[in-house]
Amino acid sequence: MTSRVSLLLISVILFWLSLISIPTLAAHRRQDELFHEEEEEEMGGEGLITSQPEKWQGRVIKVEGGPESVIWVVQLSDLHFSVHHPDRAFDFRNIVGPALSMINPSLVLITGDLTDGKSKDLLTMKQNEGDWLEYQNVMEDVIKRSGLDKSIFFDLRGNHDNFGVPLVGGSFDFFSKYSINGQLGRRKNVNSITLETAERRHLFIGLDSTSRTGVRGPTNLFGHPTDELLSQIDIQLSQWDSQSEKPVTKIAFGHFPLSFSAISHSRKSLKDVFLKHSVSAYLCGHLHTKFGKNLKRLHMSDQKYLFSQLFQLNIHQFPSQRTVNCSLGAPVPKEFWEWEMGDWRKSRAMRITTVDRGHVSYVDIDLKSETKKTIVLPTFPLDSRFMSTFSGHQSYECQHKILSSFGTVRTLVFSVSPIMSVIARIYDTRPGTSDLVMETPMTKLVGEKTRGDLYAAPWNYQAFGDSSPDRFWLEVEAIDIMGRSTLSEPRPFSINGLTVKISWTWKEFFVMGCQWSALYYPILWIVIYSTILILLIPKVIPIFSVRQYSYKSFINEKGFLRGVAWVLQDLCRITMVWLGTLGYVIYLILCPWFIGQVFTDGEDRGYMTYMGWVIKTSKNSGKHEYIGFPDIMVVVLPHLLFVVLPTIFVTAALAAERSVYKEHFLLLSGKKEDDDCSHNRKRPLVHGVQEGGRPKFHFRERWIRTLLLLVCLAICWKHFNNCWGLMKAYEMNLFLDFPVYGLSIPLLLAYTVYKTRSIQ
Repeated sequence: MTSRVSLLLISVILFWLSLISIPTLAAHRRQDELFHEEEEEEMGGEGLITSQPEKWQGRVIKVEGGPESVIWVVQLSDLHFSVHHPDRAFDFRNIVGPALSMINPSLVLITGDLTDGKSKDLLTMKQNEGDWLEYQNVMEDVIKRSGLDKSIFFDLRGNHDNFGVPLVGGSFDFFSKYSINGQLGRRKNVNSITLETAERRHLFIGLDSTSRTGVRGPTNLFGHPTDELLSQIDIQLSQWDSQSEKPVTKIAFGHFPLSFSAISHSRKSLKDVFLKHSVSAYLCGHLHTKFGKNLKRLHMSDQKYLFSQLFQLNIHQFPSQRTVNCSLGAPVPKEFWEWEMGDWRKSRAMRITTVDRGHVSYVDIDLKSETKKTIVLPTFPLDSRFMSTFSGHQSYECQHKILSSFGTVRTLVFSVSPIMSVIARIYDTRPGTSDLVMETPMTKLVGEKTRGDLYAAPWNYQAFGDSSPDRFWLEVEAIDIMGRSTLSEPRPFSINGLTVKISWTWKEFFVMGCQWSALYYPILWIVIYSTILILLIPKVIPIFSVRQYSYKSFINEKGFLRGVAWVLQDLCRITMVWLGTLGYVIYLILCPWFIGQVFTDGEDRGYMTYMGWVIKTSKNSGKHEYIGFPDIMVVVLPHLLFVVLPTIFVTAALAAERSVYKEHFLLLSGKKEDDDCSHNRKRPLVHGVQEGGRPKFHFRERWIRTLLLLVCLAICWKHFNNCWGLMKAYEMNLFLDFPVYGLSIPLLLAYTVYKTRSIQ
């Protein structure tokens, strides 16, 4: 009878799933159709570009004055100015202005998250005009103190600057109103500027890949480059390709790391465009320094397998062997560096990036402890930890073409006081030694008009050729007129073009080595299918097998799989819990999770599913669109992994604990004789169990149950904590906007605790 009931129940469930899966598939198709329609509208109709966008002529700055062989720019990121944290703006005003005056960069790049966009309790994430007014005032003061032209400042929109912005150019798009780019009319998503010296052009491409419709956080975490944006970047990066009189170094800058950038509708990515044009470096922010200081990644075109497209295990990939071709017009190796920098918000970080005759390097400056009086930045030889693999080796093999580049050790020195001497030292760090093998004074390169101080010293570079990329280390010391000594950070170098292999920590791999936009759906469906199988298989087993899995059978024939089958079948015996859990999982697939306020203000509300937020389109009120994919993974995956799955395991464990306790009770009661018992007299307790009756609950005797109850409380605390954050973030009511999502798990746990309290 039980088998027939189970079979009938499963048949009904499968039939129901087959019916309700139809609208789910339709929703998937509709999502793709809407997205495709919008891409067609952006690109001119039938999904193809009917007319190429006009080539935007980026500004060209003739870099005048020496040193002619090198240019340098300053990068700042993740300022997070907030009226609730005035210290960020206060320090920026007092520190950055004088620092820029000392450094005198050709460009200042501010790569996103200019404002915080959060409430004081950090739970509500939407635009605050007060933050933007503070940003505007501080930047005006910094520009004035630095003495630099306002036009060389480029600021980008980050995801925090996009929280709750329904329409770019609308009333809540404060970036367009208060940012430097907005004030100077740089309203395109791609802006380019070229720094031109007598020897080389340096093309900088700034890109805004924030979502075209900005929802509130936390479901606003990824960059969303569209096909149109990628096409614009492609055009801008190729603007000097037809003019070969000067070599071109190409550098891109944006807010989002590539690991947190989605792919376009045509399955293309920023990486594809950067590799196509042999970009030297991509400068970005977004991740701050809390995940580590080695948030760097070398990208290569040698990615033939699916695994390599989803994961990169270390900073460097393992390149295939390539033959160096030094002939004129030889193909340039396809690779580029991605350098994420620290944040201003907590770390007070600033970066100087320099290009010395095509060699790109950088130094990160910590302004948290003190204002720097002197900054030393070696520009050649390059740090072998963060140099390009192919191009570095090719430069060494083809050095006859760029002999002047290898002939000297060079360093930039920025100081508020006159520099009296600069000394370069090279150490040989063979195993067990650290010998000073070269110490030489460096001479300042003097021109008619100087933008900064470049020091150089001749050396016999061939003497430092070695098969080890970190045998030789460079350190430069600068002494100013006050007698203050400043040392550069010691850095390994390899004249051969060999790179030092650096391993990520697990946190660094987690945020830089995983392509999260591609991983979301695989992880989601693995979890969903696993959950459903965990619930259904124990119900199906009795239909096809006469074997019963219980505590007794597990004791007689021990085995891991038998133990799992016993525990899950005990869960199935609590019918309401089993049905409730299965129904809840099906609900999460087919129904909205919650309804909330997705924009900064207004009456427009949307509902969230595992595919994204569903809102009405501004173009046609009768249509809906999905936005916030894969950003919603920050809500979906933690709920499934840390709430739903633990709930299934703990409810099954409670059911199994009850069966063990029941067997223990029956064993004890069977051994006792009750000769003196009468129906009118209370029976004695045996180990907390009243003989012949309902077992009396004691925490001491059922200590495993006590632990499981604590786990239940931890799950409920985690769940309600998440619910509270969502209520604040999207201005929701638990009982009106997400009762099924919010209350089902606590109710299932409470009912399981109640049903397993006794053996009857």
